[in-house]
Amino acid sequence: MLNSLWERNRQLKNSVAALTAVVALLLYSGLVLAADAASAKSAAKEAIAAEAPERDPKAMEILLRMANYLAKAPALGVTVVSSYDAIQADGEFIEFGDRRRIELQRPDRLRVEVERSDGDKGGLVFDGKALTAYKPADNVYAVAEKPGTVDTALIYVVKDLQIPLPLARMFTTTFPQQMEKLVTSIAYVETNRLFDVPTDHLAVRSEEVDFQIWVAQGDAPLPRRVIITYKNADGEPQFRAFFSDWSLAAVDAGRFAFTPPASAEKVPFVVQKSGRRPAPAKKEGAK
Repeated sequence: MLNSLWERNRQLKNSVAALTAVVALLLYSGLVLAADAASAKSAAKEAIAAEAPERDPKAMEILLRMANYLAKAPALGVTVVSSYDAIQADGEFIEFGDRRRIELQRPDRLRVEVERSDGDKGGLVFDGKALTAYKPADNVYAVAEKPGTVDTALIYVVKDLQIPLPLARMFTTTFPQQMEKLVTSIAYVETNRLFDVPTDHLAVRSEEVDFQIWVAQGDAPLPRRVIITYKNADGEPQFRAFFSDWSLAAVDAGRFAFTPPASAEKVPFVVQKSGRRPAPAKKEGAK
């Protein structure tokens, strides 16, 4: 009887020891697997970081040369034909467009004439003291007293009045500094020969957008085309623009003065948001 109990106790201890060894082995294996997974994940991140495009010096030099050329120009004029994706409620992409003629003389003169794809026209004039917006079809205009420079006028138009003015930062004197700060990576794609002059095709990334830009080679590094992808917005809509009729010559001062027609009505500025082109919605989790 005692021998039998002793044998059963011995077998039970052996079983517990075996089970403990198995559990320890499983726990150890789990720790090893977790460590291996963490190590693999870390290695993957390092590999991705190593392969991620950096700020290619040649491409960055071209971008900043273009930005400085625009920022330091005493005067400039350009026609911008642009289009953008308007995502509808059902998810369909509809393209709308604008044609703008932008003229400026630093430090404090600006004129923008715009025609939308539906034929609607309007404009902005800044004379260093006040900003005037006008709409010929309705024969109305609005005036905001805002002394300052072209830079401050552009900021006021976009941020305070919420008037759409694509690529506004391109016409500020701080454009080079903004590019230096915002660009996270940039690569040289190719020399493109399909424009009026050979251009350097650059692929650029920032936290908010990806964009491609084609910059003329030679002594006048002016942009010829840009494509902006709003990668953090639902559907990743794009904005596209072609630049033509560049001029760096000063224009008559009268271009920056607004004389309202005798029958025109002066109205207050009213901030309106177009229903057909809503602001891009952020992707969930996007910054």
